[in-house]
Amino acid sequence: MTNDYIVKALAYEGQIRAYSALTTESVQEAQTRHYTWPTASAALGRTMTATLMMGAMLKGDQKLTVTVDGQGPIGKIIADADASGHVRGYVTHPQTHFPLNNVGKLDVSRAVGTNGALTVVKDVGMKDYFSGSSELVSGELGDDFTYYFAKSEQVPSSVGLGVLVNPDNSIKAAGGFIIQVMPGAEEKTINKLETAINNMTPVSKLIDQGLTPEEILYEILGEDEVQILEEMPASFECNCGHEKFLNAIKGLGQAEIESMINEDHGAEAECHFCRNKYQYTENELQELLEKM
Repeated sequence: MTNDYIVKALAYEGQIRAYSALTTESVQEAQTRHYTWPTASAALGRTMTATLMMGAMLKGDQKLTVTVDGQGPIGKIIADADASGHVRGYVTHPQTHFPLNNVGKLDVSRAVGTNGALTVVKDVGMKDYFSGSSELVSGELGDDFTYYFAKSEQVPSSVGLGVLVNPDNSIKAAGGFIIQVMPGAEEKTINKLETAINNMTPVSKLIDQGLTPEEILYEILGEDEVQILEEMPASFECNCGHEKFLNAIKGLGQAEIESMINEDHGAEAECHFCRNKYQYTENELQELLEKM
């Protein structure tokens, strides 16, 4: 059972909607599976945390995939999540790490790069896809998701993401928030929110102090103003499997499969997201060919 969870809330009489998440164990699971170094852990953990909360905005079987490609040393960061609190993610170069930046923080921006885009593809079922993209503004990711919401979804938002890494590379704490202005919000509400966000303690500090997702929202918006609607467990979960990869092999075509049988005497597939490996025997591949 994971201790990670997401809360959904409203604030200022329903004029603001908010999400907050604790993701320490999910990010730790990703760190363990991919053996990420600290800067890469922070970049992947922030992206997974934002993706998880965006997943919580979906309904039913809907899911989404976020790709961050800033042309930096870390390569691409890919995370996906569903409406039920499951998230998974990976980076192209997990062993990426730099000295701390000039404010003493992990240099995520340097790892991610700023010469690229953040892309979101939502699978809303019935073969319908919504795709949105915005250029990266800082590479620190919180600002980049904030900009994405404003530019691509036209929702004024504030996104805070934090990942703290222990000296032994394990994840000390991870989490974040997304606060959004609802249509029709009054000017004074928006001003109040801006003031609150400008004056808040950095999210990584709040997480480090052990604040729960609810307490993070209380801290930013004021406890009397927040109405918690729902709490949902969250976890790193991959939906890969033997059959799924067999289907993917089928897509490679007859010649490729014949070469796997004759030259490699079988096949091995590895999932990018969770690094589980799947083995396929010559007989299995032969059967696949016959079915085709």
